[in-house]
Amino acid sequence: MGLMVDVVGNLPTAPDGRAMPVTQPRSVAKAALLASITILASPVVVAAEDNATDARLAIELNAAESTTDGCSLSFLIVNDLPDPIDGLVLEAVLFDQGGQVDTLTLFDFGSLPAGRPRVRQFALTGPSCEQIGSILINGAETCETGGGVLGLCEDALDLSTRVEIDLIG
Repeated sequence: MGLMVDVVGNLPTAPDGRAMPVTQPRSVAKAALLASITILASPVVVAAEDNATDARLAIELNAAESTTDGCSLSFLIVNDLPDPIDGLVLEAVLFDQGGQVDTLTLFDFGSLPAGRPRVRQFALTGPSCEQIGSILINGAETCETGGGVLGLCEDALDLSTRVEIDLIG
């Protein structure tokens, strides 16, 4: 037979039940303790990393309504970044249904508090909503934050749409 070791660090016993000396019982206990600490600490580290990647600037094209002069677009924005945005201006390119560039414009979303949704509307003169195939967010013209991280607004963009006009970036 072999030696039987008690996991909690008690002395091993021989098959006949006699206690046998162990030369390094503390090493086994230390290894078990370190392994359990590592296992317990791992989910905390992963959760912290997941929270860092969750920081986003969600912009949803929520509604599009044709007007006599063109198209009225409504956007829902949620700033899940750690800091409020003091000013956000995005460069947008409107493409027609055939994929050709129709209009280059700027959308001034203004200030966006952290963790709170905001709705912004833009009345565009020119093509009707039915003539717009997609909107490309070409980049951030202005992104003013208290943290002052360069490229933060562009890197955190999470674009989506609820209408037939694609929002890409």
